[in-house]
Amino acid sequence: MTHNALVAPAGTRTPRLGRPVGATQTVTEVGGVVLLLPDGEAVSSRGPSAWARATALPLGRALGRAGRGEGLVAHVVRYRGRGWNGPDAQLAADASWAVAEAVRRYGDVPVCLAGRGMGARAALHAAGHAAVTAVLAVAPWLPEDDRAAEPEPVRQLVGRRVLLVHGTNDARTDPELSYRYAERAKKSNRDTCRFEVHADGHALRQYQDEVHALAADFVLSSLFGRPQSRPLADAMAAPPPLGLRMPLAAGFGCSRR
Repeated sequence: MTHNALVAPAGTRTPRLGRPVGATQTVTEVGGVVLLLPDGEAVSSRGPSAWARATALPLGRALGRAGRGEGLVAHVVRYRGRGWNGPDAQLAADASWAVAEAVRRYGDVPVCLAGRGMGARAALHAAGHAAVTAVLAVAPWLPEDDRAAEPEPVRQLVGRRVLLVHGTNDARTDPELSYRYAERAKKSNRDTCRFEVHADGHALRQYQDEVHALAADFVLSSLFGRPQSRPLADAMAAPPPLGLRMPLAAGFGCSRR
């Protein structure tokens, strides 16, 4: 599509789940669902980004491999458009739709919302649905607006397990803002922790294997009760700031692969 091509307004499009990702295509009995929410743009009327969807696939495939035995199914949510668009919070609305659609398709199974960037913000916003058991927010976009009546909401996280992961060298989304958010969330929901990936950027490419291993550890323990790793258990149990600035060690999860 060229830069000058006409783009249908988001109101004329509908969100979709699409086909299950990777190994989860062959799951016959679904035990849980992870919904992957791609990154987006602050303001846009353009359609969903194929590039953003592609960047969500590696995590989906990693989680699908790790959880296939428990019947984990992964879907990448296809938004109506790529823009958050201020009060419309369009990506969050599409995330809420996706949870309802997962329940319609699969019934009473636990759901994890896993997002990156603006998709992470959408995941956190949509966590209030009764089916959501866990939220994974990778490099979350959590802007602070002094003009806003209230800060980013956290009440919807109560009763969920919440993990934030952020690179300390992220130049796109501020890791200090995700720390402040996690600090507020921890006050109302003790099952909240945050890991820092030292010297890595927004895409977390340098430690991608470790991030995927941590994500699998979190998702499978949250949805299926698998034993969690000691670092994850320690981060959940520790008070701030320790449990919200837990370093992700190089080689994390290697012994499990």
